[in-house]
Amino acid sequence: MFQFLFKRPGDKPGATSAGKARQPDPAATLATSATSATSAGSQRVLQAEKVKQLAGDEAAAADFILQCDFSELRLAAAEFVHTPAQLERVHAAIRNTDRRVAKLMQLRLDAIRHHQAELQRGQACLDQARQLLADEKLTPNQVAELDRRWAVIAAPELVGEFDLARSALSRRLEAQVTLQRGVIDSLTALRKLAASALPAAEVTALLEQMGAFHAAALSAPEHASLPRHLLAEFGAEHARLDAGIGALEQGEAAFASGEALLAGWQAQAPATLNADAIKKEWDKLPPWPAGDAAAGLQQRFDALLASVPQEVRKPKEARPHESRGKGPAAPGADQHFLDELGAMEVALEQGSLGSAAEHDKALKDSRGVRLTALQSERLAHARGELKRLSDWARWGGNVSREELIKAVEDLTTQSLAMGELARKVGSMRERWKALDTLSGAAPKSLWERFDAACSAAYAPAAAHFKHLADERHTNAAKAHALVQEANEQAAGMNGNDGVDWKHMAATVQRLRLGWSHLGAIDRKEKKRLDQQFADALNILQAPLEQQRQSEVAHREQLIEQVVALDAADRHALDVVRAVQERWQELARALPLERKAEQAMWHRFRAACDAVFAKRKENAHAADTERRAHQAAKEAISARLEALGSAPSRTSLDAAAVARLLREAGAEWQAIGPVPRAAEAKVDKRYQAAIAAVEQQANNVRRAAGAAQASALRDKLRLCQRIEAALLEPSDEGEDRDGADWDARWAALPALPGDYEAVLEARFKAAQAARAGQRAAYVRLLEQNRPTLLQEVLRLEIAAGIDSGSEFARERLKLQVDVLQSSLKSGHKPLNQAAQFRQLCAMPALVDDRTASRIDKLLASAGKDIGKDIGKDPR
Repeated sequence: MFQFLFKRPGDKPGATSAGKARQPDPAATLATSATSATSAGSQRVLQAEKVKQLAGDEAAAADFILQCDFSELRLAAAEFVHTPAQLERVHAAIRNTDRRVAKLMQLRLDAIRHHQAELQRGQACLDQARQLLADEKLTPNQVAELDRRWAVIAAPELVGEFDLARSALSRRLEAQVTLQRGVIDSLTALRKLAASALPAAEVTALLEQMGAFHAAALSAPEHASLPRHLLAEFGAEHARLDAGIGALEQGEAAFASGEALLAGWQAQAPATLNADAIKKEWDKLPPWPAGDAAAGLQQRFDALLASVPQEVRKPKEARPHESRGKGPAAPGADQHFLDELGAMEVALEQGSLGSAAEHDKALKDSRGVRLTALQSERLAHARGELKRLSDWARWGGNVSREELIKAVEDLTTQSLAMGELARKVGSMRERWKALDTLSGAAPKSLWERFDAACSAAYAPAAAHFKHLADERHTNAAKAHALVQEANEQAAGMNGNDGVDWKHMAATVQRLRLGWSHLGAIDRKEKKRLDQQFADALNILQAPLEQQRQSEVAHREQLIEQVVALDAADRHALDVVRAVQERWQELARALPLERKAEQAMWHRFRAACDAVFAKRKENAHAADTERRAHQAAKEAISARLEALGSAPSRTSLDAAAVARLLREAGAEWQAIGPVPRAAEAKVDKRYQAAIAAVEQQANNVRRAAGAAQASALRDKLRLCQRIEAALLEPSDEGEDRDGADWDARWAALPALPGDYEAVLEARFKAAQAARAGQRAAYVRLLEQNRPTLLQEVLRLEIAAGIDSGSEFARERLKLQVDVLQSSLKSGHKPLNQAAQFRQLCAMPALVDDRTASRIDKLLASAGKDIGKDIGKDPR
């Protein structure tokens, strides 16, 4: 199944099938493994040398990777593969066999693709820069956006070309700034020239110079970047100054004529002059521009007129130059008329044509006023100036109207919100009306163009507003339907006791939601419908709110019930679950208002969480206490285990073991419960430790019993030997044993309890018989032999030891006698230890067979004998 993992790129399909058909023989494989192991090292060295020769030959490196059997050599050769074609080739062939090489190839392919993507983005930015260079209307915003796009691109190959294009764009922007600054400076110079008092020739020369500069600016490569309002203002100002040059020349000619006439009069003697004549000639001169020279000339004339002899002069009349806005009122005009005329002249000087026209209209309404010649001339001059300025304003107004039409036509190409579009069209119409007020009525053709452009621009807004109006009518119909439904629900609830409060709450919520989603309605109708819907909804909500108040009280009781719970009570969780189920039933029966529902739910959940947290805290404390109990019990078990695993010692008697076990049991019972999960394990360990201690004590007792039984056997044998020695002649016994019986007795360990006294008395009796009445003691020994045999047989019966075939009859008879005796007397027979003590105390001769039987009895009953020996005789 996984054989494809081991397939080499150079393998042929037939080779795999042939390999499957011919499975190698295991014996042959074992035979060739040694050869393969020795040749692998040489192949590795050869291929390593070949890797060193692959530098610069990428195709050979790729072929080597596909044929090499050593992963580290393939990785070393992969360092020479860099072109996409070879990388794709190696990655496709090696991705399932060598993950390191495949990952390296993939990383390089990803790096190449990323670099290509960066180059494509960089080329797009470069193309955009070239398009901007070719665009006539280059703006700084476009260049800034280009810079932002280029800032996140890493394409070192295109940096030089982009820098060249960016430098060209910077030069164009600098040229635009320079050109715009030049036009602004020219406009400022024009305005200063209009306010200056230069001669007409200089003004004409400067106008021609500025006109040439303006023409050069309009023909400059960056002329498309010039703002239209600057060009319009410059053209209007230049045209106004050009038109005013003729009047300026006329004023200069009049000034020259007045200066020449005044010079002729000053050359004559004052007595020869006629004041009235020179005054009339002076008044006939046309007006000249105001200024310091004109004021000086007028002062010279006034001085000349004052030098004429008094008798020759007649009363001086006001000249037109003296009565312009500040001279005394003529007898033919009242002060109100003169004030209006002065205000009109002031408005004309300030360029306020609207105010000047209103003052002119007020002057026209002042009928029946007879003006003097000077007043008439002053009024005619003011109205002429008003007409001239109005003509200029009309020309400028038509230019402004053309721009206004262009701006309205451009609105159709802009993606504006409908409200903003309507405001812009409205403001355009207001500006048109303002132009009509300032510069007079527009030609009909311009008005028709403007009106058509406004209608076309406003068409989407009109359609949008019509759609909104239709929506308002539709929403009003929906509102009527909701009000009607609310009234029907309210009528259906009256007189009906079985109200489905959940359905009623859902209905009120649905009606509210539907009303909030209605959308826009006409204001007048919206106010009326809101009142109707509120009245109908109040009828529905009044009983619903009462029911909800009762539900709130019920839920408050549930919260108080949970708060009053004792977390330590074992039934607390059952009560909490029951209350939670009741809460869910109430919530399903009648949902409250969302805010009230959420607030009460949070309180209820907090109360339940407090109960759970308290129980968790108690459980944690109990668990901590149980773990402490477990540690204490584990310590007891460990102490008992240490005692049970200690080496056997004879000092560990039954009393000490019993005392230790009692103390451990009392301590164990005093400790509280342990965790339930570890209870069985802890108890099992404790019982095992107790069993080990008891086993250890039993082993000690058994070993002590065995030792005591052995000592008993040795002393009993010594007694039997000394008694047997009494049968021998005295001379022979003394020669063989000597006087070492006492030493041999002293060499044996003492027996505790009655056995030592019994055997010592028997041994001393034998010793006394050796020294004294030997024959009598021998007769006693002979007499006790049948009794001894009887006791041995009795002990064998009690121990369940076979006595041999020769004693079968006696054994059976003894068993019957013992049974009958116990039945007749009712006394309990002696125990085995007492019988052994009786046997030990009985001096009797024994043969080898009897001694062997006694040894067997001692070996069988060693435990009981050890217990009896270990008793304190007190």
